[in-house]
Amino acid sequence: MPTEIYCVVQGKVQGVGYRDFIDAYAKEYGLVGWIRNMSNGEVEMVLQGTPEMLRASIEVAHEGSVLARVDAVVVEWRTAKKVFDTFNIQSS
Repeated sequence: MPTEIYCVVQGKVQGVGYRDFIDAYAKEYGLVGWIRNMSNGEVEMVLQGTPEMLRASIEVAHEGSVLARVDAVVVEWRTAKKVFDTFNIQSS
């Protein structure tokens, strides 16, 4: 099973194009998984890919979209239980 990261992103990350920013990055670099808003104002996501690509994606997650303010990215490295074929934005 591939390696994945589960991330919770804190800060001003809803309503500022953050999910679209991550979606575009994931698709450009061949990452798979999902991203969605949480009811508490945070964003959660699962990304699958090579360890190198996942490390790079954590840096990108900290940067965020132009209008976002990322205060923290909590990351959990884990072995995937389900393998995704694509990356998508899920509804909350």
